[in-house]
Amino acid sequence: MQFSELWLRSFVSPDLDSDQLGHLLTMAGLEVEEQDGVAAVFSKVVVAQIVEAEKHPNADKLRVCKVDAGQGELLQIVCGAPNAAAGIKIPCALVGADLAGFGIKAAKLRGVESFGMLCSAKELGISDESGGLLVLPEDAPVGTDLRDYLALDDTLFTIKLTPNRADCLSLTGIAREVAALTGSPLSLVACAPVAAAHADTRAIVLDAPEACPRYAGRIIRGVDAKASTPEWMKQRLARSGIRSISALVDVTNYVMLELGQPLHAFDNAKLAGAIHVRLPQPGEQVLLLNGQTITPAADTLLIADEARALALAGIMGGEDSGITLDTTELFLESAFFAPDAIAGRARAYGFSSDASYRFERGVDFALAGQAIERATRLILDICGGEAGPVVEAVAADKLPARAPIRLRASRVRRVLGIDLSADAVAGMFERLELQVSREGDDFIVTPPSYRFDVEIEEDLIEEIARIHGYDNIPSHAPRGPITMLPRPEAKRDTMSLRRQVAAREYQEVINFAFVEEAWEKDLAGNTNPVRLANPIASQMSVMRSTLIGGLVANVVTNRKRQTTRVRVFEIGRCFAHDAAGQPVDGYHQPVRIAALAAGFAKPEQWGEANRNVDFFDVKADLEALLFPRVAEFERASHPALHPGRSASVKVDGKVVGFIGEVHPVWVQRYELGTAPVVFELDLDVLLQSVTPAYAELSRFPAVTRDLALVVDQQVASGALLAGLQAVAPAIVQRIELFDQYQGKGVEPNRKSLAFRVVMQETQRTLEDTEVDAAMNALTRHAEEALGAKLRG
Repeated sequence: MQFSELWLRSFVSPDLDSDQLGHLLTMAGLEVEEQDGVAAVFSKVVVAQIVEAEKHPNADKLRVCKVDAGQGELLQIVCGAPNAAAGIKIPCALVGADLAGFGIKAAKLRGVESFGMLCSAKELGISDESGGLLVLPEDAPVGTDLRDYLALDDTLFTIKLTPNRADCLSLTGIAREVAALTGSPLSLVACAPVAAAHADTRAIVLDAPEACPRYAGRIIRGVDAKASTPEWMKQRLARSGIRSISALVDVTNYVMLELGQPLHAFDNAKLAGAIHVRLPQPGEQVLLLNGQTITPAADTLLIADEARALALAGIMGGEDSGITLDTTELFLESAFFAPDAIAGRARAYGFSSDASYRFERGVDFALAGQAIERATRLILDICGGEAGPVVEAVAADKLPARAPIRLRASRVRRVLGIDLSADAVAGMFERLELQVSREGDDFIVTPPSYRFDVEIEEDLIEEIARIHGYDNIPSHAPRGPITMLPRPEAKRDTMSLRRQVAAREYQEVINFAFVEEAWEKDLAGNTNPVRLANPIASQMSVMRSTLIGGLVANVVTNRKRQTTRVRVFEIGRCFAHDAAGQPVDGYHQPVRIAALAAGFAKPEQWGEANRNVDFFDVKADLEALLFPRVAEFERASHPALHPGRSASVKVDGKVVGFIGEVHPVWVQRYELGTAPVVFELDLDVLLQSVTPAYAELSRFPAVTRDLALVVDQQVASGALLAGLQAVAPAIVQRIELFDQYQGKGVEPNRKSLAFRVVMQETQRTLEDTEVDAAMNALTRHAEEALGAKLRG
């Protein structure tokens, strides 16, 4: 909503400058987005008249003008404007004038002296376009300061309104707000009824009273549609962002801005019979004023006569019944349309209008009569003519009801945190023109017809806060006991985990949870992802069920920028349907952690040969994050991973994630270069830890023995290690795999696994018999459970 400050001050003029007024509106909820002067800063520019205009003797495109600027004698000014001609009135910058930092001095132009400058609208900062000199009306008084004559000491405000404040889509509404906020007197325009000069009427039928419960109209005869719109009206329209079209159209636009009631004028000679407010008939079409022919949907309200549809109700008029410069008799309508009947209709047809913008937010349902009287008076004053009686059709039971609202004083104190007297609260409501009465400590408040946004107790509390002033509500720091909660040792927080992952050279990334559908199919094997109803882009149409896609995209981005060594991780939420594959309230939304390493295992250096990161590098990182908990790794398949270089991750016998090398197909398709290695786990597993338990350090020497076992190729080293650990005697402190061998001396399809067994007691030195017994027990278990043999 854009408006002129001078126009607003014709209704209410508080003792505030422009900046203070802008701040007041913003703090009251009418956010001022822009605040600009209507013209550039200039001085010593007056209204002048060109008395003579002759061709410059030394230049074809210049004219030597004799100008009457009210200075007592004619000024000689050289001008290059194509429209400089004798008789017109124009702005003249006198010698010594300042045009936004550009000073005007006496000068010679091609040998001819010039004492001033004739100005265009662009040179004065009034308009961005310039077709020559700014031609002023014939009655402009010569010698008058141009800023005073054109009221250029004005400010344009552009306010951003929330959808609930449709009452402020007019100068009257904004003036009411300013008067209520400041206590300044309010002077609104008079809308006195215009006496009927003839008896012609047109019947009105409300065929859809739920959508249009009030419709008023009157016939005005003998108008001069070619009459000129007054300059003051053109100026106010222009400063509100509306272009002047013709006097009749300008009046309807002016009343809409002034009162907030959209109006429309039909050429009465083109109408047939009664006016019907109805829904469309099947296949019915309407040619609109914008040249667009539409077939209205079944729920689109129309204005029609007995022969055809005339307009989209509350949105736009029709071309066939519109007024022209030849119109001499018009039918002026003023109506109330229910917001639900208008909302979204204009956008559905690919356009918008000032009328629909207001009706879909809510127009005062009691305003139609006042608006038609105001518009009639302006039409008669500008275009002449005779007005007939106003015909109004009303479905009173369909009009909005303004129910009284009970406000508890205790509720005001609790919500706002301030103690206001009953008289102060009642005074605020009266300034807002809300009807108020008292019942004990409660207020019974009835909002006026134009306040659609006031419906419940909280709305009234908001009004009190606005009028009292948000700046006047003191800020109190919250107070409460601070208790140090115990932090269990068996629980880690997410930030400490992030630091631990970053300490292993991974960098954290944050990727979109919206991903390409192809990623889900390729990297998760998910053919039924959670789809977005309104994706922000076609490549972000589904929700991720794995973090791998985002990490792979990070590798692609880095490779395009010649970064070959990439180590990234992400902690984020994933999304999936329920087990049956159907979306339900509350999707499965686990939080997971994933990490990816690609390129060299270590930064390039002179002391160590380069090698690509492999499965065991990332497995070591994962085991370090899980420590002191121990994970089991079992061969497994995954859509994103190499079938022979991937494994599931088990903790406490439960699969909690996976680890492996990215599948060669995806390495090639996504141009990843070398195959990255990735793992993904449920976050909760890594946040859980094991409470440390004290164990006495032995002062006695440890005994170390090596155990080399030959097993079948299919036997996993982890399974063998777990079995040995399960049957190890108490003296065995740890068992570690340190070698794997295949080749000479070992049968085909078998392998040799060598384990280091460390034994120790805390109270004595171990004897050889105890050590031998322990080794025999381990060997026997391996032979019986897994068919292992001691390597000779």
